Amino acid sequence: MLYTRILRLLALLAPLLLMTAGARAERPRDYAGELRPAYALLDRGDYARAYPQFQRHSARNPLAQFMLGLFNQNGWGRPVDADAACAWFAKAALQQIPTAQHLHGDCLMRRPDAPGNAAAALASYLDAARGSHYISLCSAAELLIRGKGVPRDVPRGLALCAQAAQSNAPPAMLRMGQYLGGDADVPADLPRARAWFQQAAQAGIAEARYRLAIMQSQGDGGEVDRDAALFGMESLAAEGYVPAYLPTAVMYAHMPPQPDTGALGAEHLAKVYLWASAAKARLRDPALLDATAQLLANVLAVMPSAWQPGLDRQVADHLAKFAAPGTASNLNRAPNASPGA
Repeated sequence: MLYTRILRLLALLAPLLLMTAGARAERPRDYAGELRPAYALLDRGDYARAYPQFQRHSARNPLAQFMLGLFNQNGWGRPVDADAACAWFAKAALQQIPTAQHLHGDCLMRRPDAPGNAAAALASYLDAARGSHYISLCSAAELLIRGKGVPRDVPRGLALCAQAAQSNAPPAMLRMGQYLGGDADVPADLPRARAWFQQAAQAGIAEARYRLAIMQSQGDGGEVDRDAALFGMESLAAEGYVPAYLPTAVMYAHMPPQPDTGALGAEHLAKVYLWASAAKARLRDPALLDATAQLLANVLAVMPSAWQPGLDRQVADHLAKFAAPGTASNLNRAPNASPGA
């Protein structure tokens, strides 16, 4: 729930939120506590009443300022207003709210060519990271690696993002794999890229699982492991991850043929048809659709026509179910020897 996510954020920010700008002798101010009624309204989706509650405290409460920024950024009960959101994030960033410092950096990079904006964004990202918002290190890294308004420094950028990844931030692990696995501005290091994708995949990041399976299938950065690649790719496809549909079909199409017939076995042939059909229904890229159509034509030239109705029902079931939370895909089930029966 939204309220639960906010409370987790408050736990991260607690050391900062209990401080005041006044003398040491003053009693620490409970910024989060004074906003509890506003959070309760927000949790109920009562944006019309929640917003003025946060606004009441916005003069002196940096967490209220941050929340007003989120209202305007996300369009909670009001039109999205990026300028208003950025103004509130800037106020909260001045009070050392780490997530606000990160978002303030993003706001500055809306106009990266404005004098001083990129350097200020870099400083804001680094400030956020010092407040334990470690993923901000990868945002800082992006500026340094691309040379966006700051002197280009690829080694420093990679070191910063690696620091975030080593702090157990899966998105940073994914980003390190992307940088090292074929980024035009970074020297390739496929073994390290594969290792980072492996860590991000173990944390459940879908794109990392996809990239790892591709590397395993091709032997990039390590040994070829077709079994692991197929298992990983088909698991993603069964969860409705559309980019995995066509690669799963292609992997099944390249399975070893039956020794007695020289053709694909019934199970593998059916899987090619299932996943290629799902790809045809969901892909939008013309080149990928052309490849899918050719693969399906090859399958239909050899697959018994009696199989097609049953397999089409499995495809329809999958396409109807995969987007619904908690549903399993029939396509991950191996077909019988006579899939159309």
